[in-house]
Amino acid sequence: QAQLVESGGGLMHPGGSLSVSCAASGRTFSSDSMGWFRQAPGKEREFVADITWIRSTYYADSVRGRFTISRDNAKTTVYLQMNRLKPEDTAVYYCAVDTNLVRLRNGRAEYWGQGTQVTVSS
Repeated sequence: QAQLVESGGGLMHPGGSLSVSCAASGRTFSSDSMGWFRQAPGKEREFVADITWIRSTYYADSVRGRFTISRDNAKTTVYLQMNRLKPEDTAVYYCAVDTNLVRLRNGRAEYWGQGTQVTVSS
C-alpha cells in the first residue's frame, strides 16, 4: 500500500522561513510527478507547486519566487522550502503524487498525504 507522510511545518512569524517534506513509501515513485497543495480554513484546496521526475518545476503565482520545491528520488521524498512567509500562507499543506502530471496539477492525484499545518502569524 503506497503511503505519503508529511513532516515539518509549524508556526512562523511573517517574513520567516519554514520547510515541509513528504516521504513516499510502498512502491517506486521515482518516475512520478510530486506536488504540494494547501487548504486554508474555509477555503478550497489549492495548488502550490509540482515537480516532475526530471525535476521540471511549476509554481502557483502566489508562491513563485518565495517557495522552492525539490525532490530526492533515492529517498522518494519531496520538499517544499517556504521563504518570506505571509499570513495568507497559513494552511494545511498536503503532498500528492501521481504518474500523470496534468491529473496531479488539477488536484486529482492518486496518492495524498495526511497534511501538515503551517501557521504564519506574529
